[in-house]
Amino acid sequence: MSIKEFFAEKVFLEMPWLIGYVLAILFVTWLFAKLFARIFDHYILRSTAIINNDPTSYQFVKHLGRAFIYILGFSVAAYSVPSLRSISTSLLAGAGILAAIVGFASQSAFSNIISGLFIIIFRPFRVNDHLTIDQTTFGIVEDVTLRHTILRSPENRRVVIPNSVMSEKIILNAHLNDPRVCKFIEMSISYESNVNQAMEIMRECIENHPLCLDTRMIQQIEEGAAKVQVKVLRLEDSGVRLRAWAWAANNGDAFDMTCDMNKILLEQFRLAGIEIPYPHRTIVQKNS
Repeated sequence: MSIKEFFAEKVFLEMPWLIGYVLAILFVTWLFAKLFARIFDHYILRSTAIINNDPTSYQFVKHLGRAFIYILGFSVAAYSVPSLRSISTSLLAGAGILAAIVGFASQSAFSNIISGLFIIIFRPFRVNDHLTIDQTTFGIVEDVTLRHTILRSPENRRVVIPNSVMSEKIILNAHLNDPRVCKFIEMSISYESNVNQAMEIMRECIENHPLCLDTRMIQQIEEGAAKVQVKVLRLEDSGVRLRAWAWAANNGDAFDMTCDMNKILLEQFRLAGIEIPYPHRTIVQKNS
């Protein structure tokens, strides 16, 4: 038997064991990554519930750790195969060209990762924050991964936005620094209606709503300042526009309070004989 035949037979006999070994490494990598994510999720949920901690950075570290585990596992599996090991050694000579190709092809991926790091460091938003992006996209931050940010819309849909795009957009964050919301509640009444009566009805109804917050200072309370300010906003073509400034604990409470007030004020205005105007149009017909 020649040396070439001996090595060919040896490689053939060791091939099943080598394939099983590589598959075992890949399985252990997948299992360890899944276990790492589950333990991390448990830690995040527990720390968030107990000490009210921000889970944004933890989520990003979780995705970063999983990526490192997969890269390490695949590298060990590839290095376990002699043919791949020799190929990788020979490729080192062209590593510069390969790095340039990979870098050019991965500009978008690296841009998203760097933008994700900036989001974690500077924290323009966090997990569970209510965001409005370019006044068109609204949702609650559900996760910040290595490449994108996931928002949950009010319809329970998921909006996936690359981190690089999030870094360039104008974002309205309802929870940054102060989660309280000053909500504008507006009603229009006819010119024949009693403006003072309508303003008093609006003030009383909103102040009695359970979700309305009292943001007055002690001095303002002693001076008799109203809990809810109601003013004449403008004079329109068909009526008088009234606006009330009502505070709520968060964006969700503000939305619920506004919906309730639209119904309650409509009923109270009808009972008080205050007319909500319809748009009027005058048509002049000339005979030829």
